[in-house]
Amino acid sequence: MLLFGRIKIRRRGIVLSYRRRRLGSRVLKAVSSSIRLQVLNLLFDRGPLSYTEIMNVLKLNPSRDAGRFAYHLKFLLKADLIEPDTETKKYRLTDLGRMLVDVAETIEEHAFKRRKMMVRSSRLAMEEFDRNKIAEALVKEANVPQDLAQKIARETEGRLLEVKTKYLTAPLIREFVNAILIEKGLEEYRHKLTRLGLPVYDITQLIRSAGAKSLSVEAVHEAAGDKVVEEYTLLNVLPRDIADAHLSGSLHLNNLGTWVLKPNEFMHDMRFFFKNGLRLARPDLAAASSGPPKSLEAALQTVSNLLKIAVTEVSGEQLLDYFNVFLAPFVKGIETDRVKENLRLFCLNLSQFLSNASSPLQASLGLELVVPNFLGKKEAFGSGGSIVGAYKDFAVESRLIASLLLEVMLEESQQKPVLQPSLIVKIRPEALQDRECEPLLYKAHKLAAERGLPYFANPCPEEQTCASYTATGCRLNNDWRQDWELDTLRTGSLGSVLVNLPRVVYEAERNTAKFYELLDEQLEMALRALEIKYLSIKQRVRENLLPFLTQRVNGDQYARIENSTRLVSFVGLNEAVESFVGKALHEDSKTFGLAEEIMRFINSSVRKTMRKPETRPVSAMIPGFDAARRLAELDVERYGWAQVRVKGSKEQPFYTDLVGVPLQTSLTLDERLKIEEKLQLQATGGHLAVIQLAEGEQSPDELFSITKRLVTTSKTGFFAYSQRFAYCSRCRKTFSGQQSKCPACSSVDSLTNFGRVSSKYKVMLSPT
Repeated sequence: MLLFGRIKIRRRGIVLSYRRRRLGSRVLKAVSSSIRLQVLNLLFDRGPLSYTEIMNVLKLNPSRDAGRFAYHLKFLLKADLIEPDTETKKYRLTDLGRMLVDVAETIEEHAFKRRKMMVRSSRLAMEEFDRNKIAEALVKEANVPQDLAQKIARETEGRLLEVKTKYLTAPLIREFVNAILIEKGLEEYRHKLTRLGLPVYDITQLIRSAGAKSLSVEAVHEAAGDKVVEEYTLLNVLPRDIADAHLSGSLHLNNLGTWVLKPNEFMHDMRFFFKNGLRLARPDLAAASSGPPKSLEAALQTVSNLLKIAVTEVSGEQLLDYFNVFLAPFVKGIETDRVKENLRLFCLNLSQFLSNASSPLQASLGLELVVPNFLGKKEAFGSGGSIVGAYKDFAVESRLIASLLLEVMLEESQQKPVLQPSLIVKIRPEALQDRECEPLLYKAHKLAAERGLPYFANPCPEEQTCASYTATGCRLNNDWRQDWELDTLRTGSLGSVLVNLPRVVYEAERNTAKFYELLDEQLEMALRALEIKYLSIKQRVRENLLPFLTQRVNGDQYARIENSTRLVSFVGLNEAVESFVGKALHEDSKTFGLAEEIMRFINSSVRKTMRKPETRPVSAMIPGFDAARRLAELDVERYGWAQVRVKGSKEQPFYTDLVGVPLQTSLTLDERLKIEEKLQLQATGGHLAVIQLAEGEQSPDELFSITKRLVTTSKTGFFAYSQRFAYCSRCRKTFSGQQSKCPACSSVDSLTNFGRVSSKYKVMLSPT
């Protein structure tokens, strides 16, 4: 009985072995036909197909080849290599079929000895090509299903084998993969797989451009990095409609290269560091932390280091408001000459950093001629972080610092233009009535008459009492939590978006109702973009990528990110009005009324989205010359010269930015300031009225007379006098007005002309 059982088991094993051999033979026989192998490869590449679809792809004639094709299809079915889908009535590969295709390809590779392909990989090494790495990248980077990834990798390999090149590169392989994804209609995957970077030509042009502008090699490095982050932000962070709006020219997102990394502008509180010292959140042997300063020299060094460290975490302007007031306790009892020389070294140090740093330092110093009442009773921090009274006790010292700082800027600018730091002089009603302030006011206007350097803030109106300004016109006021410290100090501007107003007019075809409808859509996108920036910055904070700004002392975080403003600005208000009614906004009351109406609409729409405690959007008129030029060029390309209203030339068109009336417009000063005042009242987040001075010498007394009349009779919040000048590097002298050659040595090559572009002075390419 046992023997009979053993014989039975042995016979069963023989039968199973025989069946396996027969199945294996049938499988191998199935691929012996080129047509059957083509069918398997086709189903592997394209997925399930119907009887007719397979015949069409193989280019078989239904009337002539139907019988032969049916025979091959039946053979594949019996071999269990394909199976029918009863619902779709299509044929698909079985697991065995997929395995056979893979084995057949491996055999083919060995049989025909395909040439070995070498790849220059992204990790700077030469490696043998492996299509599995393509499949892995597709799955990892773009979430492509495993089966589809293998098919795309296989097709990519086939195409690359046809390319006769000495070696492959990772970007080239990625281009082939992306092309296949596009052909198959898989654009969503291609979008995720896009490689960020710049063409060789663009890098070459960046280097040449930096050389022409006398920039450092670090400027090239930073510009290239910004371009990569710009692409990343447009492809992977912003929704498609916002990215398209920026690229097409409906919107302009300022500082897109740091959009997801840094806030735009920041207002420091020097008291925080005078009390706690300069602590670094990350240990760094090359930059040790320091305690609270004990002398004027140490205090200025602390401030200088504060700006230089923070420049890596702020993309634009840094403001030190109440600079002379907060510094005043360190000046008590010190010789005037010592104070002046320390201030000189401080300014020259910042100016040097402006020209040599990879991230240019942009600093604004706010000067108070009197200690404001809301600050006077606050505790004053002096040597070693100790409390030495209240700031009202140091009014004399604060005036001394302001006076000496103005003297330093006057003296240094006689030799070479000193454009950094920017000085912002606040003229309060008390300063106009205090005789002790008269010398300071004269020095400020002498500097304005000769170089146009200081900016003037007008805190005389009640709503302006606590307002702070950066040199770009960004305004912070106690209109958020109604606390001047929480609303201004240790906060700033998170970011800014500019709306292309002329584009809205063109798209609305000058229909008023449609214009406001489209404008509302643009404003909604701008606010969404700023919300995305806020969430991105908060994420950087959680990742500890902004360690200096978010350092904590006794649980108190330095930067108040949630209190930062979000600026919604625009370019081309003048050109938009001109396109609507055929006249510039200053030409009659009707056109200016339209400009005011547009401004009120923007302000109202922006304020509707204000939700405390973390959404602080404000309308603004901020500088954006690069945006004004880019958007104008795009509109000219899109609509043609017949429809577009621009300023500048055909070679360099631009829209008006920062101000309502273009600076080139011939207009009396009173008329210009009246227009700018009304527009500034609607642009609560930022504004700057620029007063262009005529060529030649200016009288400081006359400028002060204009300033006094302006601050006492109008609500213009922030303004600056603009003066053109030239510098000769051979003579080491600065001359008023634009020059074609040096007035002293007649040199042409050593002469550099300067003029105000929007809010800041820049090198002018020609004296015209």
